[in-house]
Amino acid sequence: MSTLNFKHLRYFWMVAKTGSIARAAEQLHLTPQSISGQLSEFADTLGVELFRRSGRQLELTDTGRRILSHAENIFNTGDELLEIVRDQSRTATTTFRVGCADSVSKLIACRLVAPALGLAEPLRIICREGRLASLLADLAVHRLDLIMADRPMPAHLSVRGFNHLLGESGMTLFGTPALATTLNGGFPECLDGAPLLLPGEDFAIYGRLLQWLGDNHLHPRIVGEFDDSAMMKAFGQSGAGLFFAPTVIAPQVCEQYAVVALGRVDSLVEQVYAITTERRLSHPATIAISQSARHELFV
Repeated sequence: MSTLNFKHLRYFWMVAKTGSIARAAEQLHLTPQSISGQLSEFADTLGVELFRRSGRQLELTDTGRRILSHAENIFNTGDELLEIVRDQSRTATTTFRVGCADSVSKLIACRLVAPALGLAEPLRIICREGRLASLLADLAVHRLDLIMADRPMPAHLSVRGFNHLLGESGMTLFGTPALATTLNGGFPECLDGAPLLLPGEDFAIYGRLLQWLGDNHLHPRIVGEFDDSAMMKAFGQSGAGLFFAPTVIAPQVCEQYAVVALGRVDSLVEQVYAITTERRLSHPATIAISQSARHELFV
């Protein structure tokens, strides 16, 4: 015997389950003669007796019972496989990989990506966070579909990518209510001598913020610098110091971090870019993100 004939095995399995060739033929929509002939061929191929006659009924031999046990396992496994395939076809999703630079506010990133989850085609979002240089390396080898950053892709990098400005926002100063009561004067004079939390040097806003402080002759007490925007806000929530965040998310910052807005600087601008390998956005998820930015967030 070279290979197992699974069609013959199924015929045997059905006869054993129903107890007669006639009932098996009804289930399989075949003639009894066809089933009987196939069953005899199967027994001859195996070289064993599968059934014995007991009056009008067929009874399994000991060998037949052992074969039936294996047949049950085989066809039950087949049914489970079909069910898995059906489930996957019903819940098939497209994977969309997004890289978020540390310097981009997580509140902004969440609001921009959220509309992509509402697309008609099911979408599974995979988010990666890190330094822009590391994310660009992943984009170059197609491990990412899109990067959100606070600056365009550096021109000197040999990465095939395109910059898409999603929007820009002025900045607002935040602090806890308790810290706010200790400040002297109005905004922005209240910053002079006040504890201030700064974004790290990797943030595009870092140099602009220092320039603005210098232009306005303000000398806050720099308490710390942070490479992660969420960490900076968490320290601000603890009352360690004042901090700046984009004005477009001011209500969410106040609610999430239990702080108050102390003043806004429209001339101090933070930008958000989408960096992709597409010259023109065509992926439904990137289009949804772009439309969300232009029509909902940065308006």
